[in-house]
Order: sequence, then structure tokens, then C-alpha cells
Amino acid sequence: MTRFILQRIGFGLLVLFLLSVFVFVLFYVSPSDPARIIAGDKATEALMAQIRANLGLDQPVLVQYFHFLGSLLRGDLGYSYRSSLPVADLVLQRIPVTMSLVSGAVVLWLAIGIPIGIASAKHPGSVRDRLGQGFAIVGISFPTFVLGMVVLYLLYFLPSKAGVNLFPPSGYVPLLEDPLQWAWHLLLPWTTLALVVAAVYARLTRGQMLEVLGQDYIRTARAKGLSERRITYVHAFRSAMPPLVTQLGIDIGLMLGGVIIIEQVFGLLGVGSLAVSSVAMQDRPVIIAIVLLGGVFVVVANLIVDTAYGMLDSRVRTAKK
Repeated sequence: MTRFILQRIGFGLLVLFLLSVFVFVLFYVSPSDPARIIAGDKATEALMAQIRANLGLDQPVLVQYFHFLGSLLRGDLGYSYRSSLPVADLVLQRIPVTMSLVSGAVVLWLAIGIPIGIASAKHPGSVRDRLGQGFAIVGISFPTFVLGMVVLYLLYFLPSKAGVNLFPPSGYVPLLEDPLQWAWHLLLPWTTLALVVAAVYARLTRGQMLEVLGQDYIRTARAKGLSERRITYVHAFRSAMPPLVTQLGIDIGLMLGGVIIIEQVFGLLGVGSLAVSSVAMQDRPVIIAIVLLGGVFVVVANLIVDTAYGMLDSRVRTAKK
């Protein structure tokens, strides 16, 4: 198990190295000139040359890359082209917002999607199953921004028009500053994101549970007189969990890189909104930092998934030895 985890860490580091090469080539070896972006269209050639020298763009490409990689390893992400602030500070200010949004939504979508999927699988073809499948189809088909606008209209605009303030329209309060205000400001974004993703987990859980509940060892457990509750949650659901864990790891890793639509709809200044503004202003250092940050989150999430696989399935542990 330890050897396997070390191999996965090595593979993850290789992925991040290749990602850094890709990002460097895309942003620094591309035809567009970073110095022109910083200086503007009316800059003189002397000013352009000075900016290239300050950024090290007048050196060979290989030297530029090793300087770029060395800065990354030191945690130096450079300075924003637009605000001239350290990129690391800009990103670190936004991470708590995105992490708060994703963590709360994860709890909600698991609490909603998995029970619906299990209930549908236990009673296939019943009214409960049809309702569960209907929820999954509607949730998967509903665009996130549309659902966000509907939630804002029903739970904020209409009550506010009637003089009742149920929820704030936008904003973020740090968790340590006021936990209740933190949750109150994030409840609508959590609900919007959770309802969409819960539909995916309800459908995935139903499919996995139907497959497991049809296995011979489940019929044997029933023949031995085990309770249906024990069969469902101890035996069947445990066997159905690995695909769910895989999907969860991928979703968390990707969303921590920025939940762009939800952050835009609810006015949350997270990593996603920073990415949108940076792309609009062509602020390359910030874009590079966000891309690499997303890669780190995905690699770490997959490492956790691989470890969880070994804990959930003894066959995986045996295969790794």
C-alpha cells in the first residue's frame, strides 16, 4: 500500500511537471508578447526591451523555463500585470471563498443524492424510483446559472419585495469571523450547486446499487436472514462506493479550481471570479497560477481517491502488493 501511494505521488508530480511545461509554452512561447500586454499598444521599443529584460524574456527559452520552475518551487508566482500585486496573495485571498462554497455543497449533494439513489435502487419501477429518476433528469438538464437565478428570485427577490429578508443577495463572511453569517451567506449558493450535482450522484448511486443488489452474495445474505437495512447499507452500499468516491474526488478537485458560474451568479469573490477577470484582462501570471492550482487540487484529490480505494476494497490492496 505504501509503495503504491509513493508511486501515485510520483505520477502526480510528473503530471504537475508536464502541466508546468504546457502552461509555460502556452503563455511564454506563444506568438503574443507579454511585454506588449504590460506596456500597452503605444509603448516605445526601448520600454518594451526594458520590460523584457526585467521579466527575463530576452534569455533563451530553456533558461526562462528553469527560472519559471524555480520560482514556482519557491512559491513565487510573480506579480499581476494589472494590479502589480503578488499573484500568490491574490489567489490566497480567494481560496477560502471557493473552499467554503465547495465544502458545504459537497455535504449537501451527498446528503441529497445518495439517499435518493439508494431509495430508487431498493424499489425499482416504483413511484419512489420514478420520482428519483425524475429528479436526476431534471437536475442534470437544468443549467446551473438558470437554477441560481431561480433560487435568487424565489428566496431573495420575492421575500425582499414583501419586506422579508430571508437571505442576503451576495457577499461572503469569513468562517472565523462569524460562523452563522458565513453559513447564511453561503446557503443559497450551496443549495444551487448541490441540487445540480446531487442529480448526478443520485443517478450514479442508483445504477451501482442495482448492479450490486443483483449479485449472488446479496441473495445469499437475504437467505441467511440478514435484515434488509444491513444488506443495503453494510454490504451493498460498501461495494457500490468506489465509483462514487472516484466521482467525488474528480468533482472536488475540479471545483476547487473555481466554481465560475455559481461565484458569478451570487457575487462571490472566489477563484472562479478571479479567473474570469484575469482572462478578460489577459493577466497571464494570475491565469497561470489558477491553472496550476487547479492541477494541484486534481492531483491531490486523485491521490486521496486511490488511498480510499485501498481502504474500501481488499482486492485493490491485494493487487497493489
